[in-house]
Formats: sequence, C-alpha cells, structure tokens
Amino acid sequence: MTTPRTLRELLALPPTEGLASEADEVEPRVPYTPLAELLALEPVEGELDYPESDGNLMAENTEQFAWIVLIKENLEILFRDNPLVFVAGDLLWYPIKGNNRLCFAPDTMVVFGRPKGRRGSYMQWGEDGLPPQVVFEVRSPGNRAQEMSDKLHFYDQFGVEEYYLYDPDTDTLDGWLRAGAILRPLPILREWVSPRLGIRFDVSSSPMGLYHPDGRAFSLLD
Repeated sequence: MTTPRTLRELLALPPTEGLASEADEVEPRVPYTPLAELLALEPVEGELDYPESDGNLMAENTEQFAWIVLIKENLEILFRDNPLVFVAGDLLWYPIKGNNRLCFAPDTMVVFGRPKGRRGSYMQWGEDGLPPQVVFEVRSPGNRAQEMSDKLHFYDQFGVEEYYLYDPDTDTLDGWLRAGAILRPLPILREWVSPRLGIRFDVSSSPMGLYHPDGRAFSLLD
C-alpha cells in the first residue's frame, strides 16, 4: 500500500487503515475543572509531582487525529535544522511552579528559544520562563464550550503570541494574535501567513490548505 501524502488521502482511508482507529470510540472523559478554580489555587512550596498525562484522549476520531499529526509533523520538518525551536504535540504545559493542576496540553505547540529534546511535560519555570509562542487546537465533537473558552483565556494569560483553532467538522479556522497585553481575534477571510512560523493558511479551499514558507503543501512525507 502506498503511504498517503496528503490530508485528503488520509481522510479517505477506512478506519482500519487510518492514523487513529483506536480513537473512533470516545471514552468517558476526566471530570473537567474550570480554569477559574485552577487559577485560584495557591502555589505549594516544596517538591510536587507534575503528571505527564491528564487522562484524556489525544483525539476522539480519525479526522481530528490526522489534522493534529499533519500540523505537528510539518512544523517539526519546518524547524528541524534549528536546534532552538521546540515542537510538541499533546504535551502538558505547566506555567506556574507549585500548581500541578493548572495545565493544558495544546494539540501542537511551538517554543522559540528552547532546545529540542524529550520532555514529559513543559514546565515553564524550567524553560527560562518561556511560554509556547504558537499553539494549535483541532476541535473535536467532545470539546465543551467552557473548555474552549478556558483554553483561550489560559493562552491569553500565559503569553501565547498566536493561537489557531481549527474545526474539521465545519472546516473553519479561528485565530488570535497578541497585540500588546492580550490576544485579539484575527479576521482570516481568505489567506493568512503566521508572523512567527511563516506558514500560510488558505481557508478558501476545502478542506483548509496549509503551506510551508516555500509554497509546499503540508504532507506527511518530507
């Protein structure tokens, strides 16, 4: 069987041949704690365990998983020759030392200024205080409205510069770009080029097109 190169080819595969057949059935999710409650927790002094998993699935269906892999792997390729760009998928990000419940795991995150390498989680205080500058989320049917709102506020409060939210079911892209102290919505009408990444989003195509700075379409083969 020929390895699929494009997202369209991936999505056309039957579940047994796709990237995430194990995620077709949505398992019960871990009870959700609102962000406001987590922010209200006082940091604890001393050593704490920072879990490497929040107990939730990375993806709920093959389409969502295919998009996550497509974005994450192409960003790895884009920055493979830069030792100080760290790219990760579904990695828990802890912004505050002493609060091991305040965290989110972006579907993909990019950190400029931090070395590549294995991490069980991204503990910001151990990374020169640098937050991920760019994050991506691929929306799933199980995402609660409050959860998505909390993610936006979390990324806003803790320093993300660019936030992109794609919904495969509706083929819609929402984006936010930091202006001063806050993230502001982007008017993505047809095309948008990420200031940090240099990649191009084409929302006039269906499904949305993603392109490297040199014009190559995102694919799963280099």
